[in-house]
Amino acid sequence: MERLLTDQALGQRIGYTAAVVCIVLWLCVTTVPAGHVGIVDVFGSVSPNALQPGLRLVNPFAKVVPMSVQTQMVEVAEDVPTKEGLTVHLEAAALFYLKPSEAAKMYSTVGANYRDTVVAPQFRSIVREVTSGHEAKDLYTSARLQMTSSLKKQFGELVRHRGIEVEETPLKKLELPHALQQSIENKLEAEQASQKMAFVLQKERQEAERKKIEADGIALFQDLVSGDVSTGLLRWKGIEATESIAESSNPKTVIIGSKGGSTPMILGNDAPKR
Repeated sequence: MERLLTDQALGQRIGYTAAVVCIVLWLCVTTVPAGHVGIVDVFGSVSPNALQPGLRLVNPFAKVVPMSVQTQMVEVAEDVPTKEGLTVHLEAAALFYLKPSEAAKMYSTVGANYRDTVVAPQFRSIVREVTSGHEAKDLYTSARLQMTSSLKKQFGELVRHRGIEVEETPLKKLELPHALQQSIENKLEAEQASQKMAFVLQKERQEAERKKIEADGIALFQDLVSGDVSTGLLRWKGIEATESIAESSNPKTVIIGSKGGSTPMILGNDAPKR
């Protein structure tokens, strides 16, 4: 009977030990989700080496905080000033991600909620700064691409030291007061009409220049022809033709004009009778 009780006690001890071991192992195992890194925090001491995604063994007394390293988006929608002092309603967004190698530093200096603590306020500040350096019409013209590029560059430089990389900063929506919008559209139409007229005038000037060159060429040709084809040359050619015909065997009559400069007239057998 005593031996049976001893065996039961031993079995209970083994069971308790196995349960404790299972609990300890359970506390030592953690899972880091995909697209995240795990920050190991042991009583306020943060490990500089973040855990990669997957099943990991850790100190049972450590707290593992997952931090996203996926692409995230922060949006801004507010009234912002322009270079002329006007106020427009602008909606912009920023696509960014946290570099895995900088996650532990971000957790230590800012915390896990770095998106709302650092990224959003600084992006809002940069949007206002960039728009204040551009006129309202720039948001409607090709200068909008330059403005977007400036926004991405300045925002990227501002948050890069914290381990954040900026991918894109698209301008999503812009609303102007109706009167201002109509004024800008009228101004753009006037500028386009002016550019079109300048193009037409340039084309007309080129066409006038072409016609002048063509006229000068024709005049030069006429001067050369009138200088080369003289009366003496025509008379000489007539004499050469008369000699050639006179030497032929066909009967003919050659009449030489009496006036100076006249050319010979040649009559053959088939000449019309008067």
